[in-house]
Amino acid sequence: MFFRIFCISFLLFQAMSLFGQERVMRVNSHYQAEIKTLTQESKVMRGMSLIEEYVDATRDLHIKLTEMPAPPFQEGRRAQLFMQVMQQYDLDSVWMDGVGNVLGLRKGTVGAKTVCLDAHLDTVFPEGTDVRVRMHGDTLYAPGIGDDTRGLAMLIAVLRVLNDADIHTSDNVLFVASVGEEGLGDLRGVKHIFSEGPQIDSWISIDGGGRASVVTQGLGSYRYRIIFKGSGGHSWGAFGLANPHHALGEAIHLFVQKANRFTTSGDRTSYNIGVISGGTSVNSIPFESSMEIDIRSVNPLRLDSLGGLLEESVYEALEIQNKMRRIGAPLTVEFVQIGNRPSGELPRALPLIQRALATTAYMGKRPVIRRGSTNANIPIAMGIPAVTIGRGGIGGNAHALNEWWLDRDAYKATQGAFLLLLAQSGISG
Repeated sequence: MFFRIFCISFLLFQAMSLFGQERVMRVNSHYQAEIKTLTQESKVMRGMSLIEEYVDATRDLHIKLTEMPAPPFQEGRRAQLFMQVMQQYDLDSVWMDGVGNVLGLRKGTVGAKTVCLDAHLDTVFPEGTDVRVRMHGDTLYAPGIGDDTRGLAMLIAVLRVLNDADIHTSDNVLFVASVGEEGLGDLRGVKHIFSEGPQIDSWISIDGGGRASVVTQGLGSYRYRIIFKGSGGHSWGAFGLANPHHALGEAIHLFVQKANRFTTSGDRTSYNIGVISGGTSVNSIPFESSMEIDIRSVNPLRLDSLGGLLEESVYEALEIQNKMRRIGAPLTVEFVQIGNRPSGELPRALPLIQRALATTAYMGKRPVIRRGSTNANIPIAMGIPAVTIGRGGIGGNAHALNEWWLDRDAYKATQGAFLLLLAQSGISG
Protein backbone atom coordinates (compact mmCIF):
# COMPACT_ATOMS: atom_id res chain seq x y z
CA MET A 1 0.00 0.00 0.00
CA PHE A 2 2.87 2.37 0.83
CA PHE A 3 4.36 1.81 -2.61
CA ARG A 4 0.99 2.51 -4.26
CA ILE A 5 0.56 5.78 -2.36
CA PHE A 6 4.16 6.77 -3.17
CA CYS A 7 3.60 6.17 -6.88
CA ILE A 8 0.42 8.25 -6.92
CA SER A 9 2.13 11.10 -5.10
CA PHE A 10 5.06 10.98 -7.49
CA LEU A 11 2.81 11.08 -10.55
CA LEU A 12 0.85 14.02 -9.15
CA PHE A 13 4.10 15.85 -8.46
CA GLN A 14 5.27 15.20 -12.00
CA ALA A 15 2.03 16.51 -13.46
CA MET A 16 2.21 19.66 -11.38
CA SER A 17 5.87 20.24 -12.25
CA LEU A 18 5.66 19.57 -15.96
CA PHE A 19 2.42 21.27 -16.80
CA GLY A 20 1.87 23.90 -14.09
CA GLN A 21 -1.80 23.02 -13.92
CA GLU A 22 -2.03 23.29 -10.14
CA ARG A 23 -1.24 26.21 -7.90
CA VAL A 24 -1.38 26.25 -4.12
CA MET A 25 -3.58 29.16 -3.05
CA ARG A 26 -3.73 31.40 -0.01
CA VAL A 27 -7.17 31.63 1.51
CA ASN A 28 -8.95 34.92 2.11
CA SER A 29 -9.28 35.43 5.87
CA HIS A 30 -12.89 36.64 5.54
CA TYR A 31 -13.99 33.31 4.08
CA GLN A 32 -11.90 31.36 6.56
CA ALA A 33 -13.80 33.11 9.33
CA GLU A 34 -17.10 32.44 7.57
CA ILE A 35 -16.46 28.70 7.41
CA LYS A 36 -15.27 28.58 11.02
CA THR A 37 -18.41 30.39 12.17
CA LEU A 38 -20.56 28.01 10.13
CA THR A 39 -19.01 24.97 11.80
CA GLN A 40 -19.94 26.36 15.23
CA GLU A 41 -23.66 26.17 14.43
CA SER A 42 -25.18 23.37 16.51
CA LYS A 43 -27.00 21.77 13.56
CA VAL A 44 -23.89 21.90 11.40
CA MET A 45 -21.87 20.27 14.17
CA ARG A 46 -24.54 17.58 14.33
CA GLY A 47 -24.36 17.14 10.56
CA MET A 48 -20.57 16.77 10.61
CA SER A 49 -20.90 14.04 13.24
CA LEU A 50 -23.61 12.24 11.31
CA ILE A 51 -21.39 12.06 8.22
CA GLU A 52 -18.90 10.07 10.28
CA GLU A 53 -21.68 7.88 11.69
CA TYR A 54 -22.94 7.14 8.17
CA VAL A 55 -19.58 5.93 6.81
CA ASP A 56 -20.70 2.29 6.56
CA ALA A 57 -24.06 3.15 5.00
CA THR A 58 -22.36 5.44 2.49
CA ARG A 59 -19.92 2.69 1.59
CA ASP A 60 -22.75 0.17 1.15
CA LEU A 61 -24.57 2.55 -1.22
CA HIS A 62 -21.29 3.22 -3.00
CA ILE A 63 -20.90 -0.50 -3.72
CA LYS A 64 -24.56 -0.92 -4.71
CA LEU A 65 -24.35 1.93 -7.22
CA THR A 66 -21.06 0.66 -8.63
CA GLU A 67 -22.58 -2.74 -9.31
CA MET A 68 -25.40 -1.17 -11.33
CA PRO A 69 -23.90 -0.73 -14.84
CA ALA A 70 -23.92 2.72 -16.42
CA PRO A 71 -22.22 2.40 -19.83
CA PRO A 72 -21.89 5.45 -22.08
CA PHE A 73 -25.34 6.53 -23.30
CA GLN A 74 -26.92 3.71 -21.26
CA GLU A 75 -27.11 5.18 -17.78
CA GLY A 76 -30.83 4.40 -17.34
CA ARG A 77 -30.58 1.50 -14.86
CA ARG A 78 -28.28 3.37 -12.52
CA ALA A 79 -30.39 6.50 -12.92
CA GLN A 80 -33.52 4.60 -11.87
CA LEU A 81 -31.75 3.17 -8.84
CA PHE A 82 -30.41 6.57 -7.86
CA MET A 83 -33.83 8.14 -8.21
CA GLN A 84 -35.33 5.47 -5.93
CA VAL A 85 -32.70 6.22 -3.30
CA MET A 86 -33.24 9.97 -3.61
CA GLN A 87 -36.99 9.57 -3.17
CA GLN A 88 -36.43 8.20 0.34
CA TYR A 89 -35.45 11.65 1.55
CA ASP A 90 -37.27 14.89 2.10
CA LEU A 91 -37.24 16.59 -1.29
CA ASP A 92 -39.90 18.84 -2.76
CA SER A 93 -39.65 17.14 -6.13
CA VAL A 94 -37.63 14.38 -7.81
CA TRP A 95 -37.66 13.82 -11.56
CA MET A 96 -35.77 12.55 -14.57
CA ASP A 97 -35.36 15.00 -17.41
CA GLY A 98 -35.41 14.48 -21.17
CA VAL A 99 -31.81 13.22 -21.47
CA GLY A 100 -31.79 11.04 -18.34
CA ASN A 101 -30.43 13.32 -15.62
CA VAL A 102 -31.92 12.66 -12.17
CA LEU A 103 -32.76 15.85 -10.29
CA GLY A 104 -34.01 16.45 -6.77
CA LEU A 105 -35.08 19.90 -5.57
CA ARG A 106 -34.95 20.90 -1.92
CA LYS A 107 -36.55 24.33 -1.70
CA GLY A 108 -34.96 27.03 0.41
CA THR A 109 -36.80 29.20 2.87
CA VAL A 110 -36.19 32.22 0.64
CA GLY A 111 -35.55 30.45 -2.65
CA ALA A 112 -34.24 33.46 -4.53
CA LYS A 113 -31.31 31.44 -5.88
CA THR A 114 -30.49 27.81 -6.65
CA VAL A 115 -27.26 26.04 -5.75
CA CYS A 116 -26.55 22.73 -7.49
CA LEU A 117 -24.60 19.75 -6.12
CA ASP A 118 -23.71 17.32 -8.92
CA ALA A 119 -22.04 13.97 -9.55
CA HIS A 120 -22.16 12.00 -12.78
CA LEU A 121 -23.85 8.66 -13.39
CA ASP A 122 -21.94 7.39 -16.41
CA THR A 123 -18.75 5.36 -16.61
CA VAL A 124 -16.44 4.73 -19.57
CA PHE A 125 -17.04 0.98 -19.58
CA PRO A 126 -19.13 -0.73 -22.30
CA GLU A 127 -22.17 -2.91 -21.82
CA GLY A 128 -21.23 -6.33 -20.48
CA THR A 129 -18.31 -5.18 -18.33
CA ASP A 130 -18.10 -7.05 -15.02
CA VAL A 131 -18.71 -4.32 -12.44
CA ARG A 132 -18.94 -6.50 -9.37
CA VAL A 133 -16.99 -5.02 -6.46
CA ARG A 134 -14.14 -7.10 -5.06
CA MET A 135 -12.62 -6.39 -1.67
CA HIS A 136 -8.99 -7.07 -0.82
CA GLY A 137 -8.45 -6.03 2.76
CA ASP A 138 -9.92 -2.55 3.00
CA THR A 139 -9.53 -1.72 -0.70
CA LEU A 140 -12.45 -1.86 -3.17
CA TYR A 141 -11.81 -2.93 -6.77
CA ALA A 142 -14.25 -2.47 -9.65
CA PRO A 143 -14.54 -0.52 -12.91
CA GLY A 144 -15.93 2.88 -11.96
CA ILE A 145 -15.50 2.41 -8.20
CA GLY A 146 -14.08 5.91 -7.90
CA ASP A 147 -15.04 7.79 -11.04
CA ASP A 148 -17.66 8.89 -10.23
CA THR A 149 -19.72 6.44 -8.23
CA ARG A 150 -18.14 7.66 -5.03
CA GLY A 151 -19.38 11.15 -5.90
CA LEU A 152 -22.93 9.83 -6.20
CA ALA A 153 -22.71 8.19 -2.77
CA MET A 154 -21.42 11.45 -1.29
CA LEU A 155 -24.31 13.36 -2.81
CA ILE A 156 -26.82 11.09 -1.08
CA ALA A 157 -24.89 11.32 2.19
CA VAL A 158 -25.11 15.13 2.11
CA LEU A 159 -28.84 14.99 1.35
CA ARG A 160 -29.43 12.51 4.18
CA VAL A 161 -27.54 14.65 6.68
CA LEU A 162 -29.46 17.80 5.75
CA ASN A 163 -32.65 15.92 6.57
CA ASP A 164 -31.49 14.15 9.70
CA ALA A 165 -29.86 17.26 11.20
CA ASP A 166 -32.97 19.29 10.34
CA ILE A 167 -30.99 21.87 8.38
CA HIS A 168 -32.87 24.28 6.13
CA THR A 169 -31.10 26.46 3.60
CA SER A 170 -32.04 29.95 2.45
CA ASP A 171 -31.43 29.14 -1.22
CA ASN A 172 -32.86 26.24 -3.14
CA VAL A 173 -30.57 23.22 -3.39
CA LEU A 174 -30.72 21.09 -6.53
CA PHE A 175 -29.17 17.63 -6.33
CA VAL A 176 -28.18 16.30 -9.76
CA ALA A 177 -26.98 12.89 -10.93
CA SER A 178 -25.96 13.72 -14.48
CA VAL A 179 -25.47 11.70 -17.64
CA GLY A 180 -22.87 12.03 -20.36
CA GLU A 181 -19.86 13.39 -18.49
CA GLU A 182 -17.40 10.86 -19.87
CA GLY A 183 -15.90 10.66 -23.35
CA LEU A 184 -18.30 11.10 -26.24
CA GLY A 185 -21.08 11.90 -23.80
CA ASP A 186 -19.76 15.43 -24.36
CA LEU A 187 -21.29 16.78 -21.12
CA ARG A 188 -24.72 16.33 -22.66
CA GLY A 189 -26.42 16.10 -19.28
CA VAL A 190 -25.15 19.44 -18.03
CA LYS A 191 -25.59 21.08 -21.43
CA HIS A 192 -29.26 20.06 -21.28
CA ILE A 193 -29.70 21.44 -17.76
CA PHE A 194 -28.27 24.82 -18.69
CA SER A 195 -30.27 25.04 -21.91
CA GLU A 196 -33.64 23.66 -20.82
CA GLY A 197 -33.55 23.08 -17.06
CA PRO A 198 -34.18 25.29 -14.05
CA GLN A 199 -32.08 28.39 -13.49
CA ILE A 200 -28.81 27.58 -11.73
CA ASP A 201 -26.99 30.34 -9.85
CA SER A 202 -23.99 28.33 -8.70
CA TRP A 203 -22.71 24.82 -9.40
CA ILE A 204 -20.66 22.36 -7.37
CA SER A 205 -19.52 19.11 -9.00
CA ILE A 206 -18.00 16.19 -7.13
CA ASP A 207 -15.45 14.48 -9.37
CA GLY A 208 -11.73 13.81 -9.31
CA GLY A 209 -9.80 12.24 -6.48
CA GLY A 210 -7.89 14.46 -4.09
CA ARG A 211 -9.45 16.68 -1.45
CA ALA A 212 -6.97 19.51 -2.02
CA SER A 213 -7.86 20.30 -5.64
CA VAL A 214 -10.51 22.84 -6.57
CA VAL A 215 -11.23 23.03 -10.30
CA THR A 216 -12.17 26.57 -11.31
CA GLN A 217 -10.84 26.56 -14.88
CA GLY A 218 -12.37 24.60 -17.72
CA LEU A 219 -10.03 22.74 -20.07
CA GLY A 220 -11.72 22.92 -23.46
CA SER A 221 -11.68 20.17 -26.06
CA TYR A 222 -12.87 19.45 -29.58
CA ARG A 223 -13.31 15.89 -30.77
CA TYR A 224 -13.61 14.72 -34.34
CA ARG A 225 -14.43 11.57 -36.27
CA ILE A 226 -12.86 11.33 -39.74
CA ILE A 227 -14.08 8.61 -42.14
CA PHE A 228 -12.48 8.01 -45.54
CA LYS A 229 -14.70 5.90 -47.81
CA GLY A 230 -13.96 4.02 -51.03
CA SER A 231 -15.07 1.11 -53.17
CA GLY A 232 -12.97 -1.59 -51.53
CA GLY A 233 -11.83 -4.75 -53.24
CA HIS A 234 -9.22 -7.50 -53.53
CA SER A 235 -5.68 -6.43 -52.72
CA TRP A 236 -4.42 -7.94 -56.01
CA GLY A 237 -7.38 -7.99 -58.31
CA ALA A 238 -8.52 -4.45 -57.52
CA PHE A 239 -5.08 -2.95 -57.06
CA GLY A 240 -5.10 0.67 -58.17
CA LEU A 241 -8.26 1.63 -56.31
CA ALA A 242 -7.86 4.57 -53.97
CA ASN A 243 -7.26 3.11 -50.50
CA PRO A 244 -9.00 4.69 -47.48
CA HIS A 245 -6.27 3.44 -45.13
CA HIS A 246 -3.61 5.14 -47.24
CA ALA A 247 -5.57 8.38 -47.11
CA LEU A 248 -5.97 8.06 -43.35
CA GLY A 249 -2.26 7.48 -42.93
CA GLU A 250 -1.49 10.48 -45.11
CA ALA A 251 -3.87 12.65 -43.10
CA ILE A 252 -2.27 11.54 -39.83
CA HIS A 253 1.21 12.29 -41.15
CA LEU A 254 0.25 15.75 -42.40
CA PHE A 255 -1.69 16.66 -39.29
CA VAL A 256 0.95 15.50 -36.82
CA GLN A 257 3.63 17.50 -38.60
CA LYS A 258 1.52 20.67 -38.51
CA ALA A 259 0.17 20.08 -35.01
CA ASN A 260 3.63 19.46 -33.63
CA ARG A 261 4.83 22.83 -34.91
CA PHE A 262 1.67 24.56 -33.69
CA THR A 263 1.86 23.23 -30.13
CA THR A 264 5.53 24.01 -29.50
CA SER A 265 4.62 27.59 -28.58
CA GLY A 266 1.66 29.55 -27.29
CA ASP A 267 -0.95 28.55 -24.71
CA ARG A 268 -0.77 24.90 -23.82
CA THR A 269 -2.56 22.76 -26.42
CA SER A 270 -2.56 19.00 -26.99
CA TYR A 271 -3.67 16.57 -29.67
CA ASN A 272 -4.25 12.82 -29.69
CA ILE A 273 -5.45 10.29 -32.25
CA GLY A 274 -7.07 7.82 -29.90
CA VAL A 275 -9.06 5.45 -32.13
CA ILE A 276 -8.31 4.03 -35.59
CA SER A 277 -10.58 1.47 -37.22
CA GLY A 278 -11.61 -0.06 -40.52
CA GLY A 279 -10.75 -2.86 -42.92
CA THR A 280 -11.84 -6.48 -43.15
CA SER A 281 -8.74 -8.58 -43.92
CA VAL A 282 -5.07 -8.31 -44.78
CA ASN A 283 -5.73 -9.04 -48.46
CA SER A 284 -8.65 -6.66 -48.91
CA ILE A 285 -8.59 -2.99 -49.84
CA PRO A 286 -10.78 -1.45 -47.14
CA PHE A 287 -13.98 0.33 -48.06
CA GLU A 288 -13.74 2.51 -44.98
CA SER A 289 -11.08 3.87 -42.65
CA SER A 290 -11.76 6.08 -39.65
CA MET A 291 -10.09 7.78 -36.73
CA GLU A 292 -11.17 9.78 -33.70
CA ILE A 293 -9.12 12.75 -32.55
CA ASP A 294 -9.09 14.70 -29.30
CA ILE A 295 -7.58 18.19 -29.14
CA ARG A 296 -7.46 20.26 -25.96
CA SER A 297 -6.41 23.76 -25.05
CA VAL A 298 -6.69 26.32 -22.31
CA ASN A 299 -7.46 28.84 -25.07
CA PRO A 300 -10.61 28.38 -27.19
CA LEU A 301 -9.04 30.23 -30.13
CA ARG A 302 -6.26 27.65 -30.18
CA LEU A 303 -8.88 24.91 -30.44
CA ASP A 304 -10.30 26.59 -33.53
CA SER A 305 -6.86 26.96 -35.07
CA LEU A 306 -5.81 23.37 -34.45
CA GLY A 307 -9.16 22.11 -35.69
CA GLY A 308 -8.55 24.08 -38.85
CA LEU A 309 -5.16 22.42 -39.31
CA LEU A 310 -6.80 19.02 -38.91
CA GLU A 311 -9.41 19.78 -41.54
CA GLU A 312 -6.77 21.15 -43.87
CA SER A 313 -4.69 17.98 -43.48
CA VAL A 314 -7.66 15.68 -44.08
CA TYR A 315 -8.66 17.30 -47.38
CA GLU A 316 -5.05 17.59 -48.50
CA ALA A 317 -4.64 13.84 -47.90
CA LEU A 318 -7.87 13.15 -49.80
CA GLU A 319 -6.58 15.07 -52.80
CA ILE A 320 -3.18 13.36 -52.76
CA GLN A 321 -4.62 9.86 -52.59
CA ASN A 322 -7.28 10.49 -55.23
CA LYS A 323 -4.57 11.70 -57.63
CA MET A 324 -2.69 8.46 -57.06
CA ARG A 325 -5.62 6.17 -57.90
CA ARG A 326 -5.41 4.22 -61.17
CA ILE A 327 -8.91 2.78 -61.39
CA GLY A 328 -12.31 3.25 -59.84
CA ALA A 329 -14.14 6.08 -58.17
CA PRO A 330 -12.40 8.66 -55.98
CA LEU A 331 -12.45 8.49 -52.21
CA THR A 332 -14.82 10.62 -50.18
CA VAL A 333 -14.45 11.77 -46.60
CA GLU A 334 -16.74 12.63 -43.70
CA PHE A 335 -15.35 15.20 -41.28
CA VAL A 336 -17.57 15.37 -38.20
CA GLN A 337 -17.13 17.14 -34.89
CA ILE A 338 -18.35 14.74 -32.19
CA GLY A 339 -17.40 16.71 -29.09
CA ASN A 340 -17.17 20.31 -27.93
CA ARG A 341 -16.27 21.07 -24.32
CA PRO A 342 -15.84 24.81 -23.83
CA SER A 343 -12.90 26.44 -22.09
CA GLY A 344 -13.24 29.10 -19.43
CA GLU A 345 -11.81 30.57 -16.27
CA LEU A 346 -13.53 32.27 -13.35
CA PRO A 347 -12.15 35.06 -11.14
CA ARG A 348 -10.64 33.66 -7.98
CA ALA A 349 -12.35 36.35 -5.94
CA LEU A 350 -15.80 34.81 -6.53
CA PRO A 351 -17.43 33.85 -3.22
CA LEU A 352 -17.99 30.24 -4.33
CA ILE A 353 -14.33 29.79 -5.20
CA GLN A 354 -13.17 31.45 -1.99
CA ARG A 355 -15.55 29.28 0.02
CA ALA A 356 -14.26 26.16 -1.71
CA LEU A 357 -10.69 27.17 -0.85
CA ALA A 358 -11.62 28.04 2.73
CA THR A 359 -13.50 24.76 3.20
CA THR A 360 -10.56 22.80 1.81
CA ALA A 361 -8.21 24.55 4.23
CA TYR A 362 -10.57 24.02 7.17
CA MET A 363 -10.64 20.29 6.37
CA GLY A 364 -6.87 20.15 6.69
CA LYS A 365 -5.61 20.47 3.11
CA ARG A 366 -3.63 23.20 1.40
CA PRO A 367 -6.06 24.24 -1.36
CA VAL A 368 -4.92 23.99 -4.95
CA ILE A 369 -6.55 25.69 -7.94
CA ARG A 370 -6.65 23.41 -10.96
CA ARG A 371 -7.81 23.33 -14.56
CA GLY A 372 -9.83 20.32 -15.66
CA SER A 373 -12.41 18.86 -18.00
CA THR A 374 -15.51 18.22 -15.88
CA ASN A 375 -19.21 19.00 -15.78
CA ALA A 376 -18.25 22.41 -14.40
CA ASN A 377 -16.89 23.38 -17.84
CA ILE A 378 -20.34 24.39 -18.97
CA PRO A 379 -21.23 26.86 -16.20
CA ILE A 380 -17.63 28.12 -16.09
CA ALA A 381 -17.77 28.94 -19.79
CA MET A 382 -21.08 30.75 -19.20
CA GLY A 383 -19.59 32.83 -16.39
CA ILE A 384 -21.73 31.09 -13.74
CA PRO A 385 -19.91 30.43 -10.45
CA ALA A 386 -18.83 26.78 -10.51
CA VAL A 387 -16.22 24.49 -9.00
CA THR A 388 -15.37 20.81 -9.03
CA ILE A 389 -14.21 19.30 -5.76
CA GLY A 390 -12.71 15.88 -5.03
CA ARG A 391 -14.37 12.75 -3.71
CA GLY A 392 -11.60 11.93 -1.24
CA GLY A 393 -10.13 8.62 -0.24
CA ILE A 394 -7.24 7.17 -2.21
CA GLY A 395 -7.71 5.59 -5.62
CA GLY A 396 -6.01 4.61 -8.82
CA ASN A 397 -6.32 3.09 -12.30
CA ALA A 398 -9.28 5.30 -13.23
CA HIS A 399 -10.93 4.25 -16.51
CA ALA A 400 -9.29 0.81 -16.19
CA LEU A 401 -10.85 -2.55 -15.33
CA ASN A 402 -8.66 -2.79 -12.22
CA GLU A 403 -9.70 0.60 -10.81
CA TRP A 404 -9.41 0.69 -7.03
CA TRP A 405 -10.47 2.94 -4.17
CA LEU A 406 -9.53 2.98 -0.50
CA ASP A 407 -11.60 4.69 2.17
CA ARG A 408 -8.80 6.68 3.78
CA ASP A 409 -10.64 9.38 5.75
CA ALA A 410 -13.04 9.78 2.82
CA TYR A 411 -15.75 11.09 5.15
CA LYS A 412 -13.73 14.33 5.28
CA ALA A 413 -14.46 14.92 1.57
CA THR A 414 -18.17 14.49 2.32
CA GLN A 415 -17.89 16.91 5.22
CA GLY A 416 -16.15 19.40 2.93
CA ALA A 417 -18.91 19.13 0.32
CA PHE A 418 -21.51 19.55 3.07
CA LEU A 419 -19.85 22.71 4.42
CA LEU A 420 -19.34 24.22 0.99
CA LEU A 421 -22.96 23.63 0.04
CA LEU A 422 -24.18 25.26 3.27
CA ALA A 423 -21.79 28.20 2.93
CA GLN A 424 -23.02 28.88 -0.59
CA SER A 425 -26.74 28.32 0.00
CA GLY A 426 -26.93 29.83 3.52
CA ILE A 427 -28.51 28.38 6.65
CA SER A 428 -31.97 29.56 7.50
CA GLY A 429 -32.54 30.22 11.19
